[in-house]
Amino acid sequence: MGRLWLGLGLVLGWTASLMACFVAGVYFQHRHATRDLQQLVQENPYAYYLSPKIFKAFRFFDPQIEEVHHVQRIMKYGFPGLDDVRIYSDFVLSYDRRNRIAHWVCEHLQGSNLHGQPGVRRSSATYRPDMSVPSTFRASLADYRHSGFDRGHLAAAGNHRGHQLHCNETFFLTNIAPQIGQGFNSGAWNQLETYVRHLTQSFGSVYVCTGPLFKARQQGINKWSLEYQLIGSNMVAVPTHYFKVITIESKLPHGKPYMEAYVLPNAPIPQELELRSFLCDIREIEHFAGLKFFDGLRRSAIFGSNYPNEAQVFRDFE
Repeated sequence: MGRLWLGLGLVLGWTASLMACFVAGVYFQHRHATRDLQQLVQENPYAYYLSPKIFKAFRFFDPQIEEVHHVQRIMKYGFPGLDDVRIYSDFVLSYDRRNRIAHWVCEHLQGSNLHGQPGVRRSSATYRPDMSVPSTFRASLADYRHSGFDRGHLAAAGNHRGHQLHCNETFFLTNIAPQIGQGFNSGAWNQLETYVRHLTQSFGSVYVCTGPLFKARQQGINKWSLEYQLIGSNMVAVPTHYFKVITIESKLPHGKPYMEAYVLPNAPIPQELELRSFLCDIREIEHFAGLKFFDGLRRSAIFGSNYPNEAQVFRDFE
């Protein structure tokens, strides 16, 4: 009888050991698969869209899977569009293959990142094409040479000084578009970029979406025409206007964010014109750009949205 119990004990011990090995194997496979999925979500915006449902199936070991990754942080207020979305280390953009410029570029600016880190220098960055874009749809440096237009940043280099890589990536031509130099790129547009950084220093968290517009002109009753230039052998489109949608998060607990939208013509702008002269209803930007901002959110949740020229709203915001 003693031998029987001894044998039974050995069998149970082996069974428990096998079960423990099996559970451990499943656990470590789960952790490995989760890490792979997290990496995929970081690199692929379409995987990011599916990630809430996928992660839900991965929660039988750990209900808290992962910290908020940078795509989720930058795109907190939704994707304006999903055409050829490209993820960089500190901003996200949608690339327009036909026009060889971006549809939109989204950034999340935080006060702590604007001061810059030692050794991070704009002078160390160089303009260059993003080789991940197929050559058929890629702009080149030669396209801008002797064109009469500046290589204008959409995500400003001055917004990304926390790491040299962040600054370097703003010089990819996917983040560049043709801009008038004197009076625009070095004038009103630069003032708008400086204004955004000032808001970030004041409020601490600002979301920015920037992009080109091609605005048609009315030629008669129910007739419109659209005319714009193309530069270089790759025919890079020159936008007629540029927009910037700025979302400022409140410092107050449970405070609603505030939103401003600007549209500036890609032309020399007199210095005496104030930036607030270019405040625009966000719906006009959506109409001309074919984008949808704050998709899935009620506009009433955005304090100050759709105020084309009411400065008092901003003065009331905290």
